[in-house]
Amino acid sequence: MKFKLYYLAIILFIAPNVYAKKTEQVKDFNYLVKWIKNNYPGYSVKVTNKTEPELTELENSLREKISEYPDSCGVYLRRYASWFKDNHLRVSTVFNKPNKNKHENNNIVISSADISAIKSSKESIEGIWLGFRGDIAIVKSDEANRWNGVSVNYGGYKPNQLIFTLTKNSDGTFKCKHYKSYLNYKPVEETASIELNGEIIEIHGASYLVRRSGNKQADKALQYSYCSKYPNGSNTFPIAVALTDDTFYLRAPGFGSDMTNRMVEKHWNEIVSRPNLIIDIRYNGGGQDKYYNSLSKLIYTDAYKSYGVEWYATKDNIKLFEDALKNGEIRNGEDGKRWTRALIKVLKENRGGFVKHPETGRGGTVKYDTVYKYPSKVGIIINEGNASAAEQFLLASKHSSKVTLFGNKNSAGVLDYSNAVPIKLPSGKYKLTYPMTRSCRLPEYPIDNIGIKPDINIPFNKTEQLYDRLDEWVYFVKSYLEVK
Repeated sequence: MKFKLYYLAIILFIAPNVYAKKTEQVKDFNYLVKWIKNNYPGYSVKVTNKTEPELTELENSLREKISEYPDSCGVYLRRYASWFKDNHLRVSTVFNKPNKNKHENNNIVISSADISAIKSSKESIEGIWLGFRGDIAIVKSDEANRWNGVSVNYGGYKPNQLIFTLTKNSDGTFKCKHYKSYLNYKPVEETASIELNGEIIEIHGASYLVRRSGNKQADKALQYSYCSKYPNGSNTFPIAVALTDDTFYLRAPGFGSDMTNRMVEKHWNEIVSRPNLIIDIRYNGGGQDKYYNSLSKLIYTDAYKSYGVEWYATKDNIKLFEDALKNGEIRNGEDGKRWTRALIKVLKENRGGFVKHPETGRGGTVKYDTVYKYPSKVGIIINEGNASAAEQFLLASKHSSKVTLFGNKNSAGVLDYSNAVPIKLPSGKYKLTYPMTRSCRLPEYPIDNIGIKPDINIPFNKTEQLYDRLDEWVYFVKSYLEVK
């Protein structure tokens, strides 16, 4: 009898929690469906009399699945968003800021004196190591064959916080328990190894560390020239280098910062003294148009029409801008606030429609003052990883008589709907990123799910790991531009 009562108590305790979880996840799904319908600028184009029954059937099916399997809610939310075939419209999981009471074993303290006393030698992995987010101290643990990797000044971790532990295996590799910051410091099991005569620690498929030598310049040089034996598929770095007296090479892996502009300006004289320029933007997923301004000026030949974008004037979009103003979230100081107020004004005047920003959204003719003699031939290397602002750069570049696009696949085709912003779903566990604008190229010149085609096909297979080395693709384009 006691057993039955105990069992019943468990059932009564679990049932309300399961029900609450189902309710929460269905609420997230309903919120997502409504938000996309009300605020996605491509909704009326993609949801037609022909496609609406298919979307409705998917919606009903996913709602049932979420009720049945609430723990898989994220999968079903993403599946619904993906129906629209727009990578600017996506659902992702929210990783909250770390709870100091969670995973307490990833907080240990090592004094500055202990760190400064670490002796570095190739016979031991103890020492200070350089990572891509700062320095890590590796110190011997109290346990046999175990070492702790602790933050000295490593991004995402407090000083003296444990980043990973290394336990030596019989084959000379290490079992790595990695407390990843973006997973709320939850430990992940990985493998690590010592490479290059003790100069490198590789965490397989993740990253690598360079042993600090006392020569910062040499350490950085090794960090950016080492080719991983256990790569993760995303090791691409900016490069600016003269290949020959005739050809200069630039790699621009992203337009998310002013890095490309600064790189072009730094090497401007070297570039304009040579007849050929190679611009390699493989896997450049975009960013902001302003971050390729220097490149655009460099390769310009002819004035061209810029179409601009239109903002979707919905109640929710207006509120997002008003809240951003109220909460001090607008960038670029007073200029940014003035720009935002001007947009809010025209959005309110045209609720339910599409509007151009009164200052910056009207498009028009793009014309620069100077057409440079050199470079006279420009080869841009593209691939299927190019999207968003990178595709906008390609569209602009195609107006130049100097430019030829090289590759063997179209770009990603993610440009028609842009200026994406994130919003959290009610549970706080997921966020929807969605675009607020549509291109004024539409409907005549769509890019989404089509992409931009290369002018010249490169016959080689794609290079899986670019790092900062040159590959067959670069030498193919170099030869093409230099051949007489």
